[in-house]
Amino acid sequence: MSPTNSNAESARTALTALGALTALSPLDGRYASRLESLRAHFSEFGLIRNRVRVEVEWLKALANASELKEIRAFSAETVKELDQVISGFKVTDADAIKTIETRTNHDVKAMEYWLKERLSGNAEVTAASEFIHFGCTSEDINNVSHALMLQEGRAGVLLPSLQRLVTRFRELAHALAELPMLARTHGQPATPTTLGKEMANICARLETAQGAVAAVKLRAKFNGAVGNYNAHLAAYPDFDWETFNRRFIESFGIDFNAYTIQIEPHDAMAELFDSIARANSILIDADRDLWQYISLGYFKQKLKPGEIGSSTMPHKVNPIDFENSEGNLGMANALLRHLSEKLPISRMQRDLTDSTVLRNMGVAFGYTLLAYDSCLRGLDQLEADPARLHADLEACWEVLAEPVQTLMRRYNVANPYEQLKELTRGKGITREALQAFVQGLPIPEDEKTRLLAMTPWNYLGKAAELARKI
Repeated sequence: MSPTNSNAESARTALTALGALTALSPLDGRYASRLESLRAHFSEFGLIRNRVRVEVEWLKALANASELKEIRAFSAETVKELDQVISGFKVTDADAIKTIETRTNHDVKAMEYWLKERLSGNAEVTAASEFIHFGCTSEDINNVSHALMLQEGRAGVLLPSLQRLVTRFRELAHALAELPMLARTHGQPATPTTLGKEMANICARLETAQGAVAAVKLRAKFNGAVGNYNAHLAAYPDFDWETFNRRFIESFGIDFNAYTIQIEPHDAMAELFDSIARANSILIDADRDLWQYISLGYFKQKLKPGEIGSSTMPHKVNPIDFENSEGNLGMANALLRHLSEKLPISRMQRDLTDSTVLRNMGVAFGYTLLAYDSCLRGLDQLEADPARLHADLEACWEVLAEPVQTLMRRYNVANPYEQLKELTRGKGITREALQAFVQGLPIPEDEKTRLLAMTPWNYLGKAAELARKI
């Protein structure tokens, strides 16, 4: 064997053990410790756990339906045991199901067989064992499970993380409410604002987006192979399956979709993914602005002991958290938008293209959560630099052309905009030159006095008030 082949073989052998350094995805490698909260919801284990939950709850529901004479209501002890199957579900249980799947080559059927085996010691369940998965297509189980995964992941992880961002931007808005800042439109000096008001703008946008994410009602179906209760009615033609199954789905806090093909069409999922992507786009905008404010010196970053900003330039303190956040938000949105565009499309009554795509919901949530965490880390390192902010304002007296020409309009002074344009456009102007112009205006003296008292750092409108109100 040549040295090259030997080295390659050695490398392959070293990489057979799955771990942080051998994971293909950085979500399960470099960033694994920061995404632990998502694993219970969006891992393969999370999917299997929810499948078991749906199957068990369906069996319990059938047992409670007095019209179905062939299955008797379970005793309290059996209900307790069934509930324990759900609450006590472990990774070892999921492993056992995966082992069965190697024989069945069907994941949901493997779970059905595992449940029958797991409950084989209970005589009541054994007597009703063929009612496990009764009337169901695999997609009945899967679509409810996916809805539960999204419901749990949104409420338990995503929204709390987004709320932490909203809270942090609100804290910055209040703390910096009165700190004047030169605004920039088109990258050029513009009407002053405050640093806190700009943080309030982000806070308000994110809070609205958070509400949109929370408001999406997830949907599920439970109506058989192509959505018509065919098998259900073949077995019990006089039973009101639509009402019964609607009540079953709504018991999970999920809306019932009565009109479907074999799959639930995923429109609500698409709405959720789009709403998350919109929130992420707002945060990309914020990351870029914060990056720019750091570049301008409006914010300094707190130093971390031992941290290195550049391998060759020792002085650097880079805005890496905001860069990391922006990059991961881009990854998240690429996935979220693909999910929202692809999932509502299925050939005729069913194709499997949605199945493999749905397995990436957790990846999209992972990049999103990682980005939120990075942005929070960056926000916690920020310190405003009032001296730098003031220096920028001091150098831009031309921004007061706006209030001067606006007051000239009030008192019907001819060509106010044109006069100020000639005085200020494309050139700096000193305090003295601007005030000399004001002194010569044909306006009341008290208004002149008011204009002469204006500076780039006190011409702030309601900025501070708005920042404090958020």
